[in-house]
Amino acid sequence: MAGSGDPPEGTPEGHPGGGEDEYRSVVFDESFVRAARLQEFSARERMGEHARAVRSRPSWIARHGATQALLLVVLVALAFGTAIYMGVRTPYQPPPAHRAEPLRTTLIPLAPQGPVPGSAAAVLFDHSPAAQFRTGAAGVNLPAARRTDHFSESQVVTALTTAKDYLVASSVIPDVLTGASVRPVRVLLDPDLLDQFDQSVEAPSDDGHHAAAGWLVRFDPAKVALADPGVRVQGTLRVSEAGPDLLDVVSDHVFAYALRPTATGPRQAAASLFTVRRELHFRFDRDDLRMHRVELLTSFVEAGPQSCSSTATGVLNPLLAGRSAAATGPAGTDPYATAHPASALCGTLSPSAQPTPAASGTPPASGATAASGTPAASGPAAD
Repeated sequence: MAGSGDPPEGTPEGHPGGGEDEYRSVVFDESFVRAARLQEFSARERMGEHARAVRSRPSWIARHGATQALLLVVLVALAFGTAIYMGVRTPYQPPPAHRAEPLRTTLIPLAPQGPVPGSAAAVLFDHSPAAQFRTGAAGVNLPAARRTDHFSESQVVTALTTAKDYLVASSVIPDVLTGASVRPVRVLLDPDLLDQFDQSVEAPSDDGHHAAAGWLVRFDPAKVALADPGVRVQGTLRVSEAGPDLLDVVSDHVFAYALRPTATGPRQAAASLFTVRRELHFRFDRDDLRMHRVELLTSFVEAGPQSCSSTATGVLNPLLAGRSAAATGPAGTDPYATAHPASALCGTLSPSAQPTPAASGTPPASGATAASGTPAASGPAAD
């Protein structure tokens, strides 16, 4: 390495020792001159009085190093000042936290056109449109999961699985169906919906937001018992993105229940079928996926056989074997009662949706035709 007085490129080749050119050691190239610490005055400068022969040259490194340090300080100060200015002018605003929307519910009772058929539960299932349905959770099939633009395949599977868990908890578990517990449903809800759910269960009302039947399937245990705990189920699940951070799942399922009166006489009362079609719209943000919970946006329910005049906000009111629907229509709606915007809706249960236990041939075709423009239930809309 060159010393403090050596040229930057080091000692010229061949020095000492003469080398190829005996004058190489006394020839000063340009780099040597630039590296010199002393500079001789010119002849004119030396002619002055008290003039010195040489003067010191400023160090190239020191000169440029001081300039670079000053430039660095200026840049840091400028960047710091810009950051403060931008922070005052445009302070960072974190994105607003997503909150679950309140559930909106539509309930449509389906009234039979004659007496409700009755028989043993197995016979009713075998001779109804639910004959090919699966039992319980096995009837809630998951579609093939594929990643979306903003969600991985595993996140899509989580959304579908959580929606299935909610459907099973709210439509299949016997303790929920008989009103013994609501906890299996409640623990799956987003915390933003818990107050609405609790009010719907404790004080249901027909306002489109606080009907317990919009959240779960429940019967009055003082009137109705399960003749067969094996609920028959069939339906579909569809998944789509609602935005970069929101995933939607829409379920459309038909549930068939074998029911009997709670109070029985000397003989076991005949069972009857009661069918509920539930179309639910779920939404998941990333926290919901991580915490295994759902946001329930809308709930569309068709259920029968029921009388149009029955109130099904708290529990569903099935017509059991041998019963017929009341001749009266649905409860009246007062258009002047703007503080209570309830809608009196009712559908007619198609005979093809009823079981035919006396028939020995093929089960009737599925489907229920709703009155007044109400959509028909897919599969057995009611029994």
